[in-house]
Amino acid sequence: MIDKRLIAEPTTHYGSAKAATRHFITQRVTGALNVLFLIFFVWLALRLAGAERTEMVAVIANPLVAAVLALLIVNVCAHMRIGMREVIEDYLDDERTNRLARFVNDVFSGGVALVALVSIVKIAFWG
Repeated sequence: MIDKRLIAEPTTHYGSAKAATRHFITQRVTGALNVLFLIFFVWLALRLAGAERTEMVAVIANPLVAAVLALLIVNVCAHMRIGMREVIEDYLDDERTNRLARFVNDVFSGGVALVALVSIVKIAFWG
């Protein structure tokens, strides 16, 4: 059952309108950038298909490829984090569970980005 006090005072449950607008715009911008990064990712996948390990390392070690790949990783993880946050906020009503799920989402998204970026740096500098 919906508590009528939440309806009377919507800021108690729904949060800041500024943050929601920022998340909405960021989600759309990262989504549009993901479409552009898809072109690069398809090129990279086709370029590396059937290649030996040394050739793969050489392609990823190229500074331009490594930089674009790092930007792709950061963009995808930011997009994933915001999208999952929206799902969490929509479907979890308990504040403690909601807060814990958002924290786990932030840690997971940051962890994925960190592992991927460290991997790119390792390949770029040490092969």
